[in-house]
Amino acid sequence: MSRRVAAAAALALALVLPPPAEAAADVQAIETPGGIEVWLVEASEIPMVALELRFGGGAAREPAELAGVTRMMAGLLDEGAGDLDAAAFEAAADGLALRFGASAGRDAVSVSARMLTGTLDESVELLRLALTDPRFDADAVERARARQLSSIRSAETDPGELASRAWRAALFPDDPYGRRLSGEAATVARIDRAALVAARERALDRGDLAVGIVGDVTPDEAAALVDRLLADLPETERDPLGPAEFAEARELEVVELDAPQAVARLVQEGIGRDDPDFFAAVVMEHVLGGGGFSSRLTQEVRVERGLTYSVSSFLGRWDRAAVLGAQVASDNARVAEAIAVIRDEWARMRETGVTEEELEDAKRYLTGAWPLAFDSNAKIASALAGFMSEGLPPDYLETRNALVEAVTLEDVNRVAARLLAPERLQVVVVGRPEGLEETADAAD
Repeated sequence: MSRRVAAAAALALALVLPPPAEAAADVQAIETPGGIEVWLVEASEIPMVALELRFGGGAAREPAELAGVTRMMAGLLDEGAGDLDAAAFEAAADGLALRFGASAGRDAVSVSARMLTGTLDESVELLRLALTDPRFDADAVERARARQLSSIRSAETDPGELASRAWRAALFPDDPYGRRLSGEAATVARIDRAALVAARERALDRGDLAVGIVGDVTPDEAAALVDRLLADLPETERDPLGPAEFAEARELEVVELDAPQAVARLVQEGIGRDDPDFFAAVVMEHVLGGGGFSSRLTQEVRVERGLTYSVSSFLGRWDRAAVLGAQVASDNARVAEAIAVIRDEWARMRETGVTEEELEDAKRYLTGAWPLAFDSNAKIASALAGFMSEGLPPDYLETRNALVEAVTLEDVNRVAARLLAPERLQVVVVGRPEGLEETADAAD
């Protein structure tokens, strides 16, 4: 068996075998000789290492006239580096069974890698090359541009994408959070190699880095790996971006689209993780619309009235803002009624809170589902980097459920009265909705 085939077979085996159940709880916080903090979970049962890097230079820091450049840059990191063009880089990664990718979010650029311990040194070197010396060759750039432009065009006929784009723009009209991660056709057309190089330098900086590692590696080996991988990247103390400002006005917005169903989003200010009421809000939102078939929105909008197949709520958080919202799809002729019911449930929960039974059911689900989110080394590594970037402690994997369990009925009902504001919902509907004027008048 060739080295390449053997490596691929070993990685395939590693990806289907789950990590030990206790692995998620045993987090070690270490500092490398180069001064980089790393959160590590040792898991020697499988000969692989999962690595997650989270850099704080997300799309919120890119120039407005080059919106989308951070996403394009991240997608090009595995399209050739150093002396290796895109084809040669892919062949080298395949030969090592290295799985590597990068993605750009609003606040961070994430780099994920899965490597076999048998080829760890070579994989780290190839990954280091991608982070420090990506080629951004002309042909690769044009392929990336074409993909991004195609994604932008596709979004113009996707009701969900149009609705998300509209509420972000409405709530954050003067902030990068109001822009699309992929940019616009005009901004993507402006992106050249110099812009991509600048985006990499802006994004891949150790000044606000979080690192999670899970796998068959000791603390000393992990420290050496990270220093070798990241030593050539700059370490800059960035000026923090201030909190995002929400628009004061909330007006019904309709995005016309020929479709048999209308898609609606209703969104207001949310609550950050650093707020003392955060976990009470998590429980409240689960009861409101996050709990699937048992949630109030599902019962009232779907079960009782048959207005939709799917309705749910969500809590969204970024570094500089948080939102609370609901989403529903319904017939154009009935979407106004669905929106009215959602508003009513927003107001009812604010006024009367939740019941003891709803509280206990929500806590049971939220604590029971927590371990299921970490069923692979890669997911644990990603979670570790995310928790570190949010300023949470290394033992958060263990202590989070206790924080949920500590929520009382008084806590939930207090946060419901404080947070839920049906009059502050920004409503966006995509489709050909009927009767929305009456709904808007009633809300006023």
